[in-house]
Amino acid sequence: MTKTLLLEASSLLTLLAATPAAAQHAGHQGHNMPMPAPTPAPEAPTPVTIPDPHAGHQMPAADPHAGHDMGPMDDGSHDEMSGALGSYPMGRESSGTSWQPDSAEHRGLMTMAGDWMLMGHADLFGVYSNQGSRRGDDKLFGAGMIMGMARRPVGGGTLQLRAGFSPDPLMGKSGYPLLLASGETADGVNRLIDRQHPHDFVMELSASLSQPIGANSSVFVYGGLPGEPAFGPGAFMHRESIMDSPEAPISHHWLDSQHISFGVLTGGVVLDRLKVEVSRFNGREPDQYRWNIETGPLDSTAVRVSVNPTRDLALQASWARLKDPEQLEPGVNQTRLSASGIYATDLANGWRSASTLAWGRKSAEGHHYDAFVAESSLKKGLWTIFGRGEMTENSELIQIDHEDEDHHGEAFTVGKVSAGAIRDFAIGPHVKLGVGGLVAVNFVPEGLRADYRKARPLGGMAFVRLKIG
Repeated sequence: MTKTLLLEASSLLTLLAATPAAAQHAGHQGHNMPMPAPTPAPEAPTPVTIPDPHAGHQMPAADPHAGHDMGPMDDGSHDEMSGALGSYPMGRESSGTSWQPDSAEHRGLMTMAGDWMLMGHADLFGVYSNQGSRRGDDKLFGAGMIMGMARRPVGGGTLQLRAGFSPDPLMGKSGYPLLLASGETADGVNRLIDRQHPHDFVMELSASLSQPIGANSSVFVYGGLPGEPAFGPGAFMHRESIMDSPEAPISHHWLDSQHISFGVLTGGVVLDRLKVEVSRFNGREPDQYRWNIETGPLDSTAVRVSVNPTRDLALQASWARLKDPEQLEPGVNQTRLSASGIYATDLANGWRSASTLAWGRKSAEGHHYDAFVAESSLKKGLWTIFGRGEMTENSELIQIDHEDEDHHGEAFTVGKVSAGAIRDFAIGPHVKLGVGGLVAVNFVPEGLRADYRKARPLGGMAFVRLKIG
C-alpha cells in the first residue's frame, strides 16, 4: 500500500510541476479535492457527463484530446461540488477525516489525468525563533508541508488518495525552541522541553473510499500509514484561524498530536450535517527517527461526533483511549477528550475572519490535565493578522527519571499569548512569498520561576513563507 501511495504522490507532484499554466487556484485551506469540469481544447468533441456519486449533479468528464487542463473557476461553481466523503460542500473537509466550516477557504493547483482529478499545494517556512529566559534558545530552521491528492469515481462511490511531506526533519532531532512546549524525544532518553519536536518527513499516506446511501448520506472508510484518527479538530497547520503562523501550539499534545499516527483505520457515516466515526489506530507517538515509516498494532480507539449546524460553523466532540502513547512512559495508557468549535466567515469591506475555540484533556494513572485554546485570524487582500491564547496543565516541564514508578512530575498551569502578521507578495499566478513576524508572552507560575528566572518571558519569530497553490 505504501509503495502505491508514494507512486501516486510522485505522479501528482510531477503533473502539477509540469502544468503550471493550466492549474487553477481554488483557495482550499485543507486538502480534499473536488471534481470540476476541465476546459476542452478548441476542436474537442462535446464532453460526456459522469454522475457525481454523492451530490447527484452532472459534471463534464475529462476530454482525452484536451490535455486535461483545468478551466477557470471564478464563477463560484466550486462551492457546489461535493466532498470526498459525502454530499456536503468540499470546503467542509480538513485534515484526515475532520471537518471545518463549509465556508472555509479553498486553495490548490488542479489538473486532470484521465479519470483522476489531481490537486496539490505547499506552504514552506524559513523561520528564526528567539525564546527568552534561562531556558530559552534561538535557532534558524525550515518547516512546512507539501500536500498532494488524487481523486476519481469508483463503483458509484469516490476514491481519494493523499500524500503529505514535511521538511521538518532537516531542523534536527531536537526541533526548535518554543517556551512551555513539551512532548516526544530527540534521543529516546529525555523528553523535549521548551522545544517543539519536528514532524516526520512523511506526514500522510492515506486512502479513502466513500459510498452514498441516500440523497445526503454516505458511508466511508479511511486508512493511513501514516494518517489521522478521528480525534480533535483538524491539525493546527490546516486550521484557517492559525495556519499563517509557523508557531506550533503548546496545546498540541492535548488536541491534535495524533495527526501523524503510523497506522489508522477509520469508518464513518455521514447524515447530512452530522458525522459519526470510529478509528482504530497505533497510539504510539513517532520516535526520534523522523525519516522512516513506522509500523505497530492498531491498539488504540477514537470516536468523534461532528456537526456543522450552519455554513460558517463546525463543531466536534471526541474521545480516545491510547495504549502506550509516550515512548518514555512504557505501560502507561492515556484517555483523551476534546471539544471544539470553528467559525469562519466573510466580513464587510473585504475582510475575512476565522476563529477556533478548543478544549482538550489528557488522563493517565489517575491524573487529569486540561488545555484551553483560542485562536483567530483576520485577512484582507495580501495581509493576515493572527493571534492565539492558550492555557495548559503540564506535568512534563521538569525532566524526571522515567525508571521511577511515578511517571509524572508536578503539574504546572502555564499560559501563552502570541500575535503576529504576514504580508504576502504575488510572484506568480499561483505563487506568493510572505514576510511576517510574531511576538509571544509566556506566563510562568511561581513554582517554575527559579528555572526560567522570569515571570513573563518573551519569545518571538521572524519568518518568510513560500505558498504554492
